[in-house]
Amino acid sequence: MIDPAIQETAEGVVLSIHVQPRASRTAYAGRHGAALKFRVAAPPVEGAANEALCRFLATMFGVSKGAVRVESGLKGREKRVVIAGLRPEQIIAALEKGA
Repeated sequence: MIDPAIQETAEGVVLSIHVQPRASRTAYAGRHGAALKFRVAAPPVEGAANEALCRFLATMFGVSKGAVRVESGLKGREKRVVIAGLRPEQIIAALEKGA
C-alpha cells in the first residue's frame, strides 16, 4: 500500500479526506492525521461543501465531475471519496504538484 489515505479499488481509488468547510479558499492543505486535508470555501449547507469538494477534486486530478463521488461522510468532515479511472500513483503525483 502506497499511502493509507489512498486505497486502490477495481473502480479507481478511494481517498480518506478531512474537509474544513467555510475556508477562505478551496485548496489541498496537506494531512490531518492519516487523512488528506482539503479546505473548502463553501459552507456545509445542503451539500454545498460536498459539491465544491467534488468539483475541486475533478479539476485537480483531471477527471470529469461524474468520476468523483462521496462514498461516505456526506454530513461530516471525515469523508471517503471515490475517483474512478485513476491509480494511486496519479493521485500522489497530483497532490505533490498541487502542494
